[in-house]
Amino acid sequence: MNSRMKRFLQSKGMGIRSFLLVAFTLAGLCVAGWLVAEGQSPPDFVVHEWGTFTAIAGREGQTVEWTPQTGSTDLPGFVERFGNVSFKQGLRGTIRMETPVIYFYSPQDATVSVRVAFAKGIITEWYPRAVRVEPNAVLHDASLRRMETSGSIEWSDIAVSPNLVAEFPHESRENRYYTARETASSPLRVKTRTGYQDEKFLFYRGVSASRLPLSAQLDSDGKLLVRNLGQAEIPAIILFERRGEKVGYRPAGVLSDETILDPPELTTSVDDLSAELEGILVERGLYLDEARAMVATWQDSWFEEGSRLIYVVPSGFIDNVLALAINPVPAQIVRVFIGRLEIVTPATERAVEAALASNDEATLDKYGRFLEPILQRLREDHAESAHDNRKGP
Repeated sequence: MNSRMKRFLQSKGMGIRSFLLVAFTLAGLCVAGWLVAEGQSPPDFVVHEWGTFTAIAGREGQTVEWTPQTGSTDLPGFVERFGNVSFKQGLRGTIRMETPVIYFYSPQDATVSVRVAFAKGIITEWYPRAVRVEPNAVLHDASLRRMETSGSIEWSDIAVSPNLVAEFPHESRENRYYTARETASSPLRVKTRTGYQDEKFLFYRGVSASRLPLSAQLDSDGKLLVRNLGQAEIPAIILFERRGEKVGYRPAGVLSDETILDPPELTTSVDDLSAELEGILVERGLYLDEARAMVATWQDSWFEEGSRLIYVVPSGFIDNVLALAINPVPAQIVRVFIGRLEIVTPATERAVEAALASNDEATLDKYGRFLEPILQRLREDHAESAHDNRKGP
């Protein structure tokens, strides 16, 4: 330091030590500003996400096109929706992406933006209000097979505030949507044209014409041949079946290539499987309260009447089909999705056929939105039987 600088500091009442302290502080602020500009984040900013991919297996084992949303919605009225109700009810695809929720964890206030792109699909429901949802017009074709680009949703200026005294929307009627709030995640506040919307997570849903990373086909003995169609391992698979009050499941661990599963014995309980799934979700990176919230949210649906393959979706498949971009970039992102592949077994066909013959609406209601593809399978069976009868011996 030269003599002129020393005289300047003395005139301002500053010593060399004070000057160096100010200089280092300014340098630190500059570095922090550079980090923000580059989209970086502090090491304690964490994002977790969970969701479900629902599909139905065709006769050859791979996913078939179906109408994954029919009837009235199961979401609260404040949730925003794409298009009109009749459009969503008639939308056909291979995958129903259900209730992904994105949690944010930060010990200090932060402002983030999020964009999700769904390959060969569209986003159909979301909350809080997004700044952009594309495509932004009703599609002319209710089938997604012709989509050449990804649908997407984007939120900007999301205030993540751990100390926020939030007022989350809640309707008088109970809804499983609220179960996802039972975590220690930081509250969020999104500014809209008419005010603010508070929530514990970002929520969205959608439908896609993408194919799954596995297939499941019944053989003539009633066993299920499960094949891995991708290069990455399927971290865990479980064959589940429910007939009335009797339930059973058969876990099979990691799927690298293919495996054959016997039908499960209906001697276990939903509570046993729920606990096992919670353990799998925590092992994949979710916090325990997140895992419990996910299982509680989907317990009625995952464990309803019928047969299905429940599996952990490979992380690479999630990132390819459902690309997620967050700015600033979190120090950690954990994404855990459970796949649900519905299997139309002979037992399911017999149950539906008997219910149709006796006009048993209660039994038919148990199969819900899967009733359409099940009925299609029955029509195909009858057509094949009639054809064989015409050919004769």
